[in-house]
Amino acid sequence: MKREAQDMRERRDLKFVVPNPSAFSLQPSNGLTRPARRSFPDSDASRFTLHVSRFTNAAARAMVGLVILLALSTFSMSETLAMDIAILRSSDIAAYREAIAGLKATGPIGAVYTEYDVQGDLELGKKLARKLRASNASLVVAVGLKAALAAKVEIIDIPIVYMMILDPLKHQLTADNMTGTLLEVPIDRQLKIIRAFLPTLHHLGTLYDPTKTSSRVKDAVRQAPSSDFQVKGLPVESDKDVPQQLRTLLSDVQALWLMPDSTVLTNESVRFILESALARQIPVIGFSPEFTRLGALLSMSVNYGDVGRETGLLVKRILDGERQLPLDPVPIERLKITVNLNTAKFLGITFSNGLTSLIDETY
Repeated sequence: MKREAQDMRERRDLKFVVPNPSAFSLQPSNGLTRPARRSFPDSDASRFTLHVSRFTNAAARAMVGLVILLALSTFSMSETLAMDIAILRSSDIAAYREAIAGLKATGPIGAVYTEYDVQGDLELGKKLARKLRASNASLVVAVGLKAALAAKVEIIDIPIVYMMILDPLKHQLTADNMTGTLLEVPIDRQLKIIRAFLPTLHHLGTLYDPTKTSSRVKDAVRQAPSSDFQVKGLPVESDKDVPQQLRTLLSDVQALWLMPDSTVLTNESVRFILESALARQIPVIGFSPEFTRLGALLSMSVNYGDVGRETGLLVKRILDGERQLPLDPVPIERLKITVNLNTAKFLGITFSNGLTSLIDETY
């Protein structure tokens, strides 16, 4: 019994050991036994060495493969844990859905998105934001103003990225954990495009509500000279002021530049503004293809899907480890330029082939 136990221990001990070829010989019945200072012949030793070499190389390859597999598994697990993204949207409208689709197209690969609908209710938004604060979300995307305001109030320790908001700085959407993208085209880019399409004009006019778009108009007045323009703005305190102020403005400018202002632009006023300007042979520059369709000469806008895609790239940068969030909202690189060719013909305006190539859509 002692002998059998000893044999078992020896076999167990030898099981995971690669033997030295010069120390062992293969016996027919006893397995591995230790001879008295006997060596393998050169040919046997070579074969054994080759066998051990192959075994060692195979084991090394297997080990490398195992290490790589473990590394990939660890990376995948950490990436999954780091890519839980919550989407808080102000309401369920087509524009927001288009932007969210763009976001998911360029956002982090493998991210898990969970959507929450504020339904236009700021208090509900705050409640949902508190829920997100206690969740495992690595980042919150706020779509629309109410969602962004709710997130700013309730979430302070999770990065917040907003999109689909006009003039976000006006609404004080600034915090150490907050950044986002612009919905409108920056003033300087608009001025450069207007200069390209209307090279002989120098005097632009706009109507604005001082409580809503004063800062934007001031920015336009300040930047206009760099594109050889002068901008004149007339204030309106209600939609009732629009007709009189428009008549005064059109008598003193060469083109009318529309700003996103809900006091100036209503369902009733838009057609009146466009028809009054065209009656005086004054081109109108808008900020949406809809204005171009209705008669504006030119509009510059951003596609909602492009807003989402730009936001997705920003989200990816943040989750990839970018520590310092952009202080100012990130502009959308790709613009959409629309032109009404009938209006251009009516005004006697023609465009070169170079400009025509910049136009995305015509009416």
